[in-house]
Amino acid sequence: MHNFFVDENKRQGDFYYITDSDFNHIKNVLRMKVGDTFLVSSEGKSDLCVLREITGDTAVAEISEENYQDTSLPVKLYLFQGIPKSDKMELVIQKAVELGAEGIIPVEMNRCVVKIDEKKKKSKQSRWQAISESAAKQSKRTVIPEVFEISTYKKAMEKAKEMDLFIVPYESKDGMKSTKEALAKMEKGMSVGILIGPEGGFEEKEVQEAENAGGIIVSLGKRILRTETAAITALSMCMLYSEMNIEVEEK
Repeated sequence: MHNFFVDENKRQGDFYYITDSDFNHIKNVLRMKVGDTFLVSSEGKSDLCVLREITGDTAVAEISEENYQDTSLPVKLYLFQGIPKSDKMELVIQKAVELGAEGIIPVEMNRCVVKIDEKKKKSKQSRWQAISESAAKQSKRTVIPEVFEISTYKKAMEKAKEMDLFIVPYESKDGMKSTKEALAKMEKGMSVGILIGPEGGFEEKEVQEAENAGGIIVSLGKRILRTETAAITALSMCMLYSEMNIEVEEK
């Protein structure tokens, strides 16, 4: 089932009035007909809707069931990603959104292979945000996760201090014990930050600064993972733990 994100001001009573690119997608790409159903996500909720009319430049959708589904996690995951080279960042953003991340913070780190020109940073962010939106539609998210502006490591650590829990996958002397203990700290409604190093890995100074920001050093297993694999693995661990434990306890 297709999913569209619509501003709340496009709703009047039990109807959404869909315009612009989404209208074009409904009419000319999907060629939807009156009576077809789809999801409309707005203000963090998702409603099941029926297409009632296509007129001029507007598609009129009637809500048939409010709060049809909630795909959000019981915790808010924020991925602090050391910027990788090539199109790996796009892959990381796509998978982070699918796995339930609330936001992605691209971080400039000392061992980042790629250095993004200041003039290109805004266009990069816009491109990455479009990827987040596309992934959110595909995975039936009720919100579009924000891709924050490219951050220096210092600013990233300041933001990390705002997290209720900050996890740093690195070489942990405690093995998976530290990972289990960190995951067990998660509680419903918490903000959870995950810091992933770039291809070149962390510098020791960066690890120390992360610990000073409240970071808990954890392990992702005995194998060495590529940066994009590490991001997906860490997010998957948090997603599965929260959905298998926190939500179960709530029911």
